[in-house]
Parts: sequence; structure tokens; C-alpha cells
Amino acid sequence: MGFVLGVIYLLTYYLTPTTLFGPLAPFRIELIIAALILLVSIPALMQSFMLRTPQLLALVGLATATFMSVLIGGHWAGGAVQGFLAFIPSVFAFFVVCLHCKSKRQLQVLVLMLLFVCLFVIGRGYFDLRHVVSAAASPISGATVNAPTSSRATGSPYLMAQQSDAREWFYRLNGLGQINDPNDFAQLIVCVIPLLFIFWRPKSTLRNMAFVILPACALGFGAYLTHSRGFILSFLAMTFVAARRRIGTLPALVVAGVLFAGASALHFSGGRDISADSGSDRTALWGEGLQAFKTHPLFGVGLGMMGDYTDNAHTAHNSIVVCAAELGLFGLYFWSAFLFPTLRDVLVISSPAKVSEGEPVVAEEVPFPHAPMRADAIDKAEINNLGQLLLLSLTGLLVAGWFLSRAFVLALFLLGGMTEVVYQMALQRGMVGPRLGLARVLVYAAGFAISMLIVVYIMLLILNRMQ
Repeated sequence: MGFVLGVIYLLTYYLTPTTLFGPLAPFRIELIIAALILLVSIPALMQSFMLRTPQLLALVGLATATFMSVLIGGHWAGGAVQGFLAFIPSVFAFFVVCLHCKSKRQLQVLVLMLLFVCLFVIGRGYFDLRHVVSAAASPISGATVNAPTSSRATGSPYLMAQQSDAREWFYRLNGLGQINDPNDFAQLIVCVIPLLFIFWRPKSTLRNMAFVILPACALGFGAYLTHSRGFILSFLAMTFVAARRRIGTLPALVVAGVLFAGASALHFSGGRDISADSGSDRTALWGEGLQAFKTHPLFGVGLGMMGDYTDNAHTAHNSIVVCAAELGLFGLYFWSAFLFPTLRDVLVISSPAKVSEGEPVVAEEVPFPHAPMRADAIDKAEINNLGQLLLLSLTGLLVAGWFLSRAFVLALFLLGGMTEVVYQMALQRGMVGPRLGLARVLVYAAGFAISMLIVVYIMLLILNRMQ
């Protein structure tokens, strides 16, 4: 029951209550679902492995940081409450997955949910592109040729019009709610593509075509409609990581280079250049974000308030810079305390050398007393496969996040929860060692946070010299 409600909650969060429930949306159906999840979760909470993960303390600290950042940095008590409540739904994804997802089949259901969200947005956006936008007025009506690159009304909530470097207008696909920006939707797509291979079965051509190949092609088409440069870079990074394991570093670089050339030939970015010069506006925002961090180092300027400290009221377009600037060292530390053990665990379960054979088959309990027991066959190869898919998904998410101000997106906590579920499967079967102790995580997280800031600073210096 809790898992089903959790899937409905996540679906509602991505597609928005208005899309799913229409006239019932004002009754805050999503809050009712969340309350029901909490209610049915009480019996299983004390026995859950979630209470033994270092990520739980990190999320508590991060939620506190969102509140303190607005209260102290923004001097706004009411906004602190709003920021805290806005942050909780993303964290709730980790809670739902860790508490109610216990098998590979349930992981597959989560992937199907994410796939449905993406295909729904792609379908609606493409329909509007062919029927609504084409029949509407030109997006440049009332705009001058020399207007700055920006979006214009299109008549569809799933499309925005934007100018290319040559001042030509093109349409970009986006979702609603948290994915209401083309780059945000592209980030979700790049996370879902590798997860589709959870349905892959050797020598099952029709199944693989129906559940993996065709959906992946549809997601690739949707990514093209977003015209996101961040998607190109994150997909190339993901491809490099995947290919490097099989064919080596140099051949993987060649594959990534060929894909980049193909994306450029197809005008994947919508006529916008991908270079250090074209990204100068973003790197300038990185610098402004670091300046805001220097003036408010402890608790930041306040969640969602970085625009008040930049020239054009824009955010930094880098998740690390935004986290540091808006939440300060306090928030960045706990964000690192969540990310570090998650990356450590996914690297463990994705490595054949770090996963032992263990027990290949464990019977899984079913919710109905007279139903037959299901044997969920999880061996070393399956754990490694799941780990590698999650590693690729996190790679795509984090590389895209390097160019986006999305440190607290639901996908991060959802993938974090899925990683811990797979790690728990391996742990129960004696395939991996215990998780890192909380004391070690708290120490490593400090070094991890500082290291990320140093990398951003060095990269900013290099890019500024190149421009």
C-alpha cells in the first residue's frame, strides 16, 4: 500500500496535481497522499534500514539549512517556513523509496513511472508543437530583432520559444512543476535513459525492443526537442563512463567525440554554440555566486534568493555554487554528507571486485497471506548491473547539474534512495561490507564540500582565461 501511494505521490509531483486531478487539485490531493504514506509507514519505520543510513542525518541537516538560510540570510521568518515546506517534497522521495521499495520489481515500477512522466510530456509537447504553436502567432510578435535571447509565449505550457545565437527563433520542450524548464526536463531524461536497461534480458529481442530500445529512442527524441546543451554534455559523460568499462578509455573518448560531432551536425542545441565563449554568461554567474557566498559564508543568502545578488536576477547555473551561495557552508556540508555516501555506495555495488557472490536467491514476502511466495533472484551479476545503471544515471544527473541550479531536485534524492535499496539487497545477502559509519561520513563530507568548491574556483579561473 505504501509503495503504491508513493508512486502516485511521485507521479503527482512531476506532472502537477492540476494535470492529474483537474478540478480536485485545489483540495491539495498531494498532501492527502503524503499523509496516507506517513500513516501506513509507521509500522515499518523502526525496522527500516533507512534509519541506519548516514543520508538520513544529512537530510535532516539540509532541511534545517533551508530554514536557517532564509531566516538568517534573508531575514524573513515566513519565507523560512515556505522554503522548508518547498524542500520537503524532494526529500520525501528518499523516504518513500527506502521505506517501501524492497525488490527489483518495485525498482522497475519506479523506472516505469519516470518513463511515463517523460513520455507524457514529450507527447503533449510534440502535439502542441504540431497543432497549437503552428496555428498561433509568431513568437517574435512584438519583439525586435535585436532583443536579448529569452523566452516568448507560445500558447502551450509545454513549449517555450527562444532565440539562437543567430537571432533565429526555435521552440524548446519543457514539463510542468519542477521540470518546467527545458534544461530541467532534459536532466530528467538523461537520468531515465540508462535506467531503462533494468528491463533488458539477453536473447529477448522483442522484449528488449519494446521496453528498452523504442522507449530510449523516444526519450532521445524528447531530449532533442529540449535543445539542451547540458543534455549533450551529460549524455557524452554518461556514454564515456559506460563505454570505458567495455572498450577502454581512448576508444570511449572516440565514441564520445563522434556523438558530439553528430549532435552538432543535427543542430541538437537549436543553433546555440557549445564553447567557453558561449558559456561566458554562465561562468560570470558562477563568479557572482561565489561572491555572494563570500559575503554570507555560514548560512548563505537564503534558499531561492541568489537572484537578488546577481546583475540580471539570474541564478548561478551550477548546483554547487547555488548550494553554497544560498545555504552557505552549513547547507553545502549536509548536501555533501548526502551525496558522498551515495556515490561511495553506488561505486561499491557497480564494481565486480567489491561485490562477492553471496546468496543468489531470497524469497520475498507478498502482501497477501495465501499468495505464493516470489523468489527474487538477485545474484552478484544482477547487483553489479543495477549498480552500473544507477552509476550512469547519477553521472548524467550530476554532470547536467554542473550547468544547472538544481542542487535539490527530486531526482537526486530518488536516485539516492534507489542506490541504498540496491545496496541493502547486497548487504542482506552478504555481498558487500557495511555502509560507512556516520563519524567517517561526517569527516569525509567536509573534505568533499571543500574539494568541490576548489574545483569550481579552478575551473572558473581556467574558463576566464580562455575567453
